[in-house]
Amino acid sequence: MKSPPVEIDAIDRRILDILQRDGRIAIVALAEQVGLSATPCLRRVKRLEEEGVITGYGAIVDPGRVGLGLDAIVQVSLRDHAEDDVLGFERAVQACPEVVAFYVLTGDIDYLLRIRVPDLESYSEFAMKTLLRMPGVKDTRTSFVLRVGKETRVVPMGGGPPLTQP
Repeated sequence: MKSPPVEIDAIDRRILDILQRDGRIAIVALAEQVGLSATPCLRRVKRLEEEGVITGYGAIVDPGRVGLGLDAIVQVSLRDHAEDDVLGFERAVQACPEVVAFYVLTGDIDYLLRIRVPDLESYSEFAMKTLLRMPGVKDTRTSFVLRVGKETRVVPMGGGPPLTQP
């Protein structure tokens, strides 16, 4: 079950908006941008972390620059939705480093997977030796990403106009 939303005000939204764009910003600079002194700003950031609104910080890595130039989107249908097949499939997907995201869907397709591998040969090997052998897999359809038009992990904060950086 999902956790209920956390109450956040306009200052929290501004903090989140800035931190999503620059997770390495100094607390003093963050406080200045949101109109607080450093101590209350740090308290707000800590509260957002403790309440699970901020779930982590990390570097954004260009997959192509580290040799993972092929980006595939795979639709997966299972034979049936027996608990053993579903759990087995999901455990198998979780164990694959090539799968960088997977989504459980409604409709004709059961899952959508995003796969990152070096090249077409690597994808072929992954598909034949791993993906198609996962529990319950009935059918897959693969599309290869030609170009990324937009990709972000930034959650739109709403509640007013977007912040502009000076």
